[in-house]
Amino acid sequence: MALQQLFEEAVATSKTLDTKPDNDILLQLYSLYKQSTEGDINIEPPANMFDFVGKAKFDAWTNLKGKSKEEAMQDYINLVNKLKG
Repeated sequence: MALQQLFEEAVATSKTLDTKPDNDILLQLYSLYKQSTEGDINIEPPANMFDFVGKAKFDAWTNLKGKSKEEAMQDYINLVNKLKG
């Protein structure tokens, strides 16, 4: 099965997990998804210093800078498979 198809299945599976992952895992899923679909971060950091969620998302995605889309897809798939047991 092609990596793209496995990734799309993992994205669908991530939305139907039995239990909601904690915030750290959600940030990992978010940043891996963004790196897989858009590549290196291409947005400005949040302007509002009290936008803690936006800042956390920005930082998580920034930390993946340089990771290939394929590697990010595989990491996303592996994480979702781990979460679903």
